[in-house]
Amino acid sequence: MTDSQECPQKAPYRVELTEGKTYFWCACGRSQKQPFCDGSHKETGFTPVKFTAEATKPAFLCGCKQSGKAPFCDGTHKTL
Repeated sequence: MTDSQECPQKAPYRVELTEGKTYFWCACGRSQKQPFCDGSHKETGFTPVKFTAEATKPAFLCGCKQSGKAPFCDGTHKTL
């Protein structure tokens, strides 16, 4: 984790994704709309992760910002 990256929570965020919709996952941890980007990353060196939902379904997005499969949770938070 870099000095400017934050860990909003050590657990994933459960969200409902809509097929075909594009999302921007917060990579810096500063967004007030976690787990999604609100533009708070400006001047941090981080950029949000853009992804399009493949299906309408629940998903678990990373809350610790350390996942190796960002934006999705891979369980890394369990080792922090």
